[in-house]
Amino acid sequence: MPIADDAVEARAQGWRTLAALHAKIEDRLEKALQKEHGLSVSEYTVLDVLARQDGWHMRMQQLARAVVLSQSATTRLVTRLENRGLLSRYLCEDDRRGIYTEVTQAGRDLLATAGPTHDTVLKEVLAEAAEQPELAPLAAVIA
Repeated sequence: MPIADDAVEARAQGWRTLAALHAKIEDRLEKALQKEHGLSVSEYTVLDVLARQDGWHMRMQQLARAVVLSQSATTRLVTRLENRGLLSRYLCEDDRRGIYTEVTQAGRDLLATAGPTHDTVLKEVLAEAAEQPELAPLAAVIA
């Protein structure tokens, strides 16, 4: 039984709306984090995900899934952050093929200063989106 054209269009419109809100948020976060802290959104996300592990370490492939990047893109990103002294990597004691990644103190310090910027920009963009009829329902779900 084919799906009604209205349902297909509604789903497509929903996806376009979600993509538009995502692009708006990511663009504003990228500009603010880069300007204020020298971080990309992806770099901030990696630091944030790792810092929330609370003593538990992540393998590179787990990190790639958590930040929604390919494994090779995650490795390049981690290398950049490691070169800046914000992350460190080490071999897993139980499985020498596994590599763990954790945030250094310098990374935690940068994350602590960048976190309020991230939160403020996110609140601002969601408040602006709430004023736009096509984005308001999604903004309400996130906020």
